[in-house]
Amino acid sequence: MKRFLYAPLLLAALVGCSSSSNVPQANQYAYYSGGQSIGDSTSFYWFTKRLGSAYSAADYVSSGDYGYYHTDYAWQGDTLRELIRKGYRTNDELELVPYRVHLRFSASGEAVYQQYRVDGKVLPVPEKQIQRYQEEAAFVVETTESQEKDSLELIQGYWDGETFETCDDREYEKLAFNQTLPSFVVNRLSSVDSYVAFIGRKDLNTLSVNDLLMLAEDSQDCIKRPSFIEQN
Repeated sequence: MKRFLYAPLLLAALVGCSSSSNVPQANQYAYYSGGQSIGDSTSFYWFTKRLGSAYSAADYVSSGDYGYYHTDYAWQGDTLRELIRKGYRTNDELELVPYRVHLRFSASGEAVYQQYRVDGKVLPVPEKQIQRYQEEAAFVVETTESQEKDSLELIQGYWDGETFETCDDREYEKLAFNQTLPSFVVNRLSSVDSYVAFIGRKDLNTLSVNDLLMLAEDSQDCIKRPSFIEQN
């Protein structure tokens, strides 16, 4: 049933016997996820810590007719060191065109490498925009950590009216909504097979929905965490 939009996350812990203390073990990593929906904008977030420090993060942000993007972020010593963003945005003619941003930062936060392409054209990156990218990276971290403290996470999957199958192949028999839903949403969930993404909790056979992010046809692909940066 499930189709994946992006290649699987390449970040994996190396396990097994090793005489080297430099080989990362699985328990060195902590994984968080989250998201939010504001107006026409829907955001999915992922964040990874290594040994208690920020290691990597990613987002998927859809803004309806105005486009969407995926970003991969990487840290070194709690300092954002690199980001790559790929997506589509509207141009002056309100047409969707592809764009790509690649930034690398020094230990002091200066963007020492900058590349910005829009519809095949190379453009400068305004300083205010660079600062905004850094703030967006920090917001992913802040949001996922805050939601994790409330035992909340990003959950995606498919609901057939009786069973919810998550994108990681787990099945739950009940969806419990902690928010008031419009009648058309309730009717759809009760009668049409659907892809559903939300912020919520997992508890035995029940999924609790705190914030419904996306509801679509069951042909919608599971949205995978972007992975554009090669990690050390």
